[in-house]
Amino acid sequence: MEPALTVPEHGLPGHLVDFVGALRRSGVSVGPGETVDAARVLTALDLTQRAHLREGLAAALLRRSGQREVFDPLFDLYFPAALGAGARPAEVPRVDDGRVDVDALRALLADLLRDDDTAALAELARAAVDALGRSGASGTGVRGAAAQPGWSAYQALRALSPETLLAQIVADLRAGVVEEGFTDELLRREVRDRIAAFRRMVTDEVRRRTAEIRGREQVARSAVPTQVEQVEFLSAHAEQLARLRRTVHPLARRLASRLAVRRRRAKRGELDMRRTLRRSMSTGGVPMRPAYRTRRPGRPELVVLCDVSGSVAGFSHFTLLLVQALREQFSKVRVFAFVERADEVTHLFEPGAELSGVMQRVLREAELVTFDGHSDYGGSFGSFAEHWGEAVGPKTSLLVLGDARTNYREPNLTVLKRLVGRARHAHWLNPEPRRQWGSGDSAALRYADVLPMHECRTAAQLADVVEGLLPV
Repeated sequence: MEPALTVPEHGLPGHLVDFVGALRRSGVSVGPGETVDAARVLTALDLTQRAHLREGLAAALLRRSGQREVFDPLFDLYFPAALGAGARPAEVPRVDDGRVDVDALRALLADLLRDDDTAALAELARAAVDALGRSGASGTGVRGAAAQPGWSAYQALRALSPETLLAQIVADLRAGVVEEGFTDELLRREVRDRIAAFRRMVTDEVRRRTAEIRGREQVARSAVPTQVEQVEFLSAHAEQLARLRRTVHPLARRLASRLAVRRRRAKRGELDMRRTLRRSMSTGGVPMRPAYRTRRPGRPELVVLCDVSGSVAGFSHFTLLLVQALREQFSKVRVFAFVERADEVTHLFEPGAELSGVMQRVLREAELVTFDGHSDYGGSFGSFAEHWGEAVGPKTSLLVLGDARTNYREPNLTVLKRLVGRARHAHWLNPEPRRQWGSGDSAALRYADVLPMHECRTAAQLADVVEGLLPV
């Protein structure tokens, strides 16, 4: 059970407004209606029940899955469970000279992890940060001013080394268990989860103590995680890319529902002048009842030509997964990957195909490299036009994915112009910031003269672009 809420001195209404502002700055869309609902939550709940307040505000303010990863750290900053070391700081075992007895503290941590005592672990995390996580608390700062104390989660966790307690805790839990093997692995996973939860407690405590010194706004800018849809493809690490891939199908469902609304609103075609004038004969030549042509949109074919080299591979992978989820919006989808040359990989993205390791299969099975493995856009466009040029026709939408960095090789604009001229539509999705287009070996600005190029640094940007490109 979470400790009671520490009520801010300047009043809850203004504090709630500050909290909502922090959510907005972190990319969580919160409107006036949600803010009013949150204010009603404050009046309806017992503020001494911090856990209830957390869930109540989350229910009032959040509208999408995945926003809790931003909400929870900000809630801990703006509605902290304690100030400083707390009203009743936990006792830390010490040796005779006053130093912290790390061995005794580790033994206590092992007991609490074994018993899964969440409340006691939270108190221990606070005490461990206070005793082991101090940094820069002495000396003078700028112009002789006293240096502010700092806090380090790494320093506290390095001293405790909770991961090294895994075997001891598992052995204690295993006592009395007859079966081993599968049961033993379950125990290990459970203990790892408890250790990970304790590490998060220490990190959260350091964030809270740092916010008291440096201010909540500064800590919120640097310590609160970015929403998964706002993570930039080119700087995302493996865990963020995995989280991004899990958002593909919810994102595809939202795009499909928006497309359905657009189709309902665009049922009528262009004005049919002949039928309108014919109808106007009964009203003396006044066109009282306009006639419209019946729309027969039809689903276009889609050809995707994507760079799968280096850091661009994460962007291409996510976009291809999104295209695969939206493939029913097109009559036919063909996928071509390239590094130095192009090769067709459509069979790897067929409905029902296993997509978890599909990019590894693309790099392993497709013939994409001819010399040194560096991107060659000109050579790739040339090989695509030579072997699969007929794939692009009057019903085709051509989609190029890549950062347009040619490694100073020939961009082959002539072939790309010919392909774009054949296609019904052609667009280029670029994961680099627009300000970097044309810098160094980037031929983005030259390619942008041939076909529309769109900045797609994040999943949110990509969704907006793809929504605009989807057929109506």
